[in-house]
Amino acid sequence: MCLSIPSKVVEISEDKTMCTVDTMGVRREANLMMMADDEVQVGDYVLLHIGFVMNKIDEEEALKSIETYKEILEVMDEEERWRTILEDDHCENRGLNGA
Repeated sequence: MCLSIPSKVVEISEDKTMCTVDTMGVRREANLMMMADDEVQVGDYVLLHIGFVMNKIDEEEALKSIETYKEILEVMDEEERWRTILEDDHCENRGLNGA
């Protein structure tokens, strides 16, 4: 199962096709091609699926979700925590053309 953790946009490429997001301390690149031009700005919270930004979410909602997620992580051991946070990059349910 894939779980999309709210991620904060920390950088946007000059051509606005890619961004860098921070997901609970883990930075990764994400594709912005599924979003309308200028819809996502640095500082926004977004949800990712298979490396694509799928939608922007309200900061208050994002922070609540992150707090809930942290509560879940507290009951896991350290290896399981990192595996869960990083798992978003390797979701088995690839969706778009099985990619």
